Amino acid sequence: MQGSGYVWKRVGFAVVTVFVALTLNFVLFRVLPGGPVSQISRVPNASPALKQALIAQFGLDKPLWEQYLLYLGQTLHGNLGVSYMNRQPVFDNLIEAFANTIPMVALGTILALVIGIAAGVVSAVRRGSAIDHLSTNIAVLFYAFPTQFLGMMLLIAFAGILPAAGMNDPFAIGGSRWDAFLDMLKHMILPVTTLALTLYAENALIVRSAMLETLGEDYILTAKAKGVPRGRLIRAHALRNAMLPIVTMVAMSLGAIVTGSILIEVIFSWPGIGRALYTAVLKRDYPMLQGGFLAITVVVITFNLFADLIYHKLDPRIAT
Repeated sequence: MQGSGYVWKRVGFAVVTVFVALTLNFVLFRVLPGGPVSQISRVPNASPALKQALIAQFGLDKPLWEQYLLYLGQTLHGNLGVSYMNRQPVFDNLIEAFANTIPMVALGTILALVIGIAAGVVSAVRRGSAIDHLSTNIAVLFYAFPTQFLGMMLLIAFAGILPAAGMNDPFAIGGSRWDAFLDMLKHMILPVTTLALTLYAENALIVRSAMLETLGEDYILTAKAKGVPRGRLIRAHALRNAMLPIVTMVAMSLGAIVTGSILIEVIFSWPGIGRALYTAVLKRDYPMLQGGFLAITVVVITFNLFADLIYHKLDPRIAT
C-alpha cells in the first residue's frame, strides 16, 4: 500500500508539473515582444488590412483569458497550432523534426552511456593506477570542452573527409534505400561523435564516483573477505548498488534524446528539433516554440517519472 501511495504521489506531481509548464508556456510567449506580424513591414505591398487579417487568423485579437482557454483545449486535443513560417500544423513539423533528431542523438547518447559506464567502472576498480589517472584526466578534459568548440574542431579537422552538413547528399540521385541509409550514417559520424564525447565525460565521472562510494561499503569488504570472485563482486554487488545515480544519469540522457542538441544541430546543419527551434527563435515563430518546448517538457518529465519509479524498485526505502 505504501508503495502504491508513492507511485500515485509521483504521478500526481508529474501531472501538476506538466500543467504548470503548460501555463508558463502560454504566458511566456505572450509577454515576449514580436509576433506573426512583427516583420510584416519587410513584405512588399503589405497593408494594415493584411496585418489585421493575420492577427485574426491566429486568434490574437481575442482577450488573453479566451486565448488561454482555447490554448488549453486545443493542446489537450493534440492541436498545437499552426506555424507562422510555413503555415503547417506545428504537430506535423515537430514529428518531422523529432524523426530526424532521435536517430542521431539516440546513437550518440547510447555510445556515451556505454563508454562512460565502462570507463567509470574500470577507473573505480583500478583506483590510483595509471589507467585510472589517464581515464579520469581524459574525461575531465572532454567535460571542460564547450560543445560548440569540440564540434567546430571536428568540423575543421574532418570536413574534407566526412560529410559535414545535413543528413543526406542533396546531389544523390536514385540509389536504393540501403544506399540512402549508408549516406545518412556517414552524415551522422561527426555530430554523433561530438555528442558522444560531450556526454561520455560526465557519465564516466559520475559512474566512477558512485562506484568508489559503493566499493568502500562494509558489505563489499565482507564479500571480499569471503572470497567472492572479483567479477561477481563488481557486477552483482558494487555496480548493482551504485545504480541510483546511474539511473538519474540515464534518465537525463534519455531526455537529451528528445531535446536534441541545438548547438550540434546548428553546427552540422542537422534538420532536427534543435535546429527547428533555433530557426523558430530567429523567425519569432511562437506556436512552433510553444509546441517544441511543451513536447520537450512533457518527455523530460515522463523520463524523470520513470526514474523515480525505478528508484522505488531498486531501493524501496525511498517510499518511506
